[in-house]
Amino acid sequence: MHTTTIPHTKESLKEAWNEFKTNNPKKRIREAAAALNVSEAELLATTVGETSVLLEGDWTEFIQDCKRLGKVMSLTRSEGCVLENQGNFQKIEIHGSPAFQVGTVIGPIEQRIFFSPWTFGFAVEQESHRGILKSFQFFDKAGDAIMKIYMKEKSNLEVYEELTAKYKAPDQEKKVEAVPYPTPEYSKEIDKEAFTQDWENMKDTHDFHGMLSKYKIHRLEAIKLIGEKWAYPIDRLSARKILAVASNSKLPIMIFAGNRGNIQIFQGKVRTIRQMDNWLNVLDPDFNMHLNEDTIDSAWVVHKNTTDGLVTAVELFDKEGEIVAQFFGLRKPGIPQRDAWRELAASL
Repeated sequence: MHTTTIPHTKESLKEAWNEFKTNNPKKRIREAAAALNVSEAELLATTVGETSVLLEGDWTEFIQDCKRLGKVMSLTRSEGCVLENQGNFQKIEIHGSPAFQVGTVIGPIEQRIFFSPWTFGFAVEQESHRGILKSFQFFDKAGDAIMKIYMKEKSNLEVYEELTAKYKAPDQEKKVEAVPYPTPEYSKEIDKEAFTQDWENMKDTHDFHGMLSKYKIHRLEAIKLIGEKWAYPIDRLSARKILAVASNSKLPIMIFAGNRGNIQIFQGKVRTIRQMDNWLNVLDPDFNMHLNEDTIDSAWVVHKNTTDGLVTAVELFDKEGEIVAQFFGLRKPGIPQRDAWRELAASL
């Protein structure tokens, strides 16, 4: 994740990026940004007025407007995992007060959106081997990507143009400057007995975040602290077995991956699993996952109590201790998790 920016002008940055593209034609903008030591949003901002439009406005309203785009591809990523879901933005609900609004998107595209980090937005048209790719792209204040929405064959391009015009920032020359996030502070000491009791008394998996905040403890530290009854480490490449078994036995699963501003969720059966060097991929018609195994430092089986019984997750973490991806057995509220998923997790 990007942390520092170097002094530059739009022109000097554009020049450096063009040179990088000439020397590295297959590298993506994210890799270019890392190599040039700037954020992806700052790099993209050099194209405003040419191949992109700077957007601003009420992002909660924008997401509601996305329902009219028809079938699109929504891309959300963590540091090491990219999820690409195709479908419509179907059922969208916005909760909470303006500064801390959260959106739930339910349907073919499933998301939990945290709007407070949403800082920069762009409508982008880029050349690709398949012609012009049109997308909406959103970034946090550090300039890291939150979500990208790509138009597909069945998307409504008239609505794309309409939304680009509706949310176009009046000042297209506005400087896009990334501001790194401060390092979060955590408690030095935890009351382990009280913490364990709270973990055991969870009624819902969503209680977990509240518990982390209450004790000011990092997620990975919490998992390490709780002890083997509730969480234990497994082989860091366990996602290979999860996907192989899920594909072969047609076991429906859930995959979560995301960042500060959005968690994207896949729910269903995976079919086509392909290993390409260090990348573990799901390549299905309406869902792709690209998991960079080089980023995975540890993997854990984690149990949480709910009113529907025990819920088991497999959680992957990178070297910084940040979550890369999570895997669950597919279940709906009110229904216990499947035995087949429990057995798969226990076999890791």
